[in-house]
Amino acid sequence: MNESSYDLAIIGGGPAGAAAAVYAARKRLKTVLITTDWIGQSSVSDKIENWIGTVAISGANLSKSLEAHAKAYAEGIIEFKEGEYCMKIEKMSTKDEESGSQKTHDAFIISTFKGSYQAKTILIASGSHRRKLEVTGADKYDNKGLTYCATCDGPLFSDKDVAVIGGGNAGFESAAQLLAYCKSVTLLVRGDTLRADPGTIDRVSSNPKMKVIKYAVPKEVRGDRFVNAFVYTDKQSGKDVELPVSGIFVEIGSLPNTDFAKDLVKLDSFGRVVIDARNQQSSIDGIWSAGDCTDSLYHQNNIAAGDAVKAIEDIYSWLHAR
Repeated sequence: MNESSYDLAIIGGGPAGAAAAVYAARKRLKTVLITTDWIGQSSVSDKIENWIGTVAISGANLSKSLEAHAKAYAEGIIEFKEGEYCMKIEKMSTKDEESGSQKTHDAFIISTFKGSYQAKTILIASGSHRRKLEVTGADKYDNKGLTYCATCDGPLFSDKDVAVIGGGNAGFESAAQLLAYCKSVTLLVRGDTLRADPGTIDRVSSNPKMKVIKYAVPKEVRGDRFVNAFVYTDKQSGKDVELPVSGIFVEIGSLPNTDFAKDLVKLDSFGRVVIDARNQQSSIDGIWSAGDCTDSLYHQNNIAAGDAVKAIEDIYSWLHAR
């Protein structure tokens, strides 16, 4: 394939990118898939129990399975540019002089640090990365009791005392899940404001195993081989408090991987691609987006894959209507 022959460029190799590749191959869309790797945010999880059709699978094995499925039907249809990351996407115009007539068609240039690719359409499926907890010991105990996914890892902490860092909807929703497994859940927030929906706050806080601590500024993660305590500073007293816990679940937000698209498509205040939820179209004709990099209300592996399938269906119709 040469640069001008691609119908579609898929940016990203997580659940959304892999699902898009499967459907693009089945629809015979000449495609280039650009990804640094096939590792999504769930790759660090030892056990994922909510990937539909599979009772339990490790994050690493899920990534391998997604890659294998994406490549199973791809021969002669999809080119994989692995080990590359997108640096910029630009809009251009090309001229089609078929049958003596001239027509101008929009196309896009996708630039990576290794080269550039031209495609008629783009699916941005670049995902996001969790905002990391930046305190002493956080890096050391990452995935050793400190985790960023209650859905994935919650059951591993059955009958344990755990902490949740973050007072938004994600923090309270994580706490709600953990209350089903854990001995106790302590949610800590920096100030006095809980940013979750009032109904969610009331429902979760009413559980006798739940405790909310305000004015708690994270300071240190402690442990031996695994986490055994979390230290925070009480803003009102100025004193450090050690909270004995076996697990720490961090929900302080995520950062979308969309910097390469900021000069072309509309992003929300968090940097996520603004999409039409009916078909995943972005603000720019010819560009769609799916997964954690979008302003979709919910972000999970299954939802990312489903939204990518929706996008490919729309992309196929859009290409054949031109």
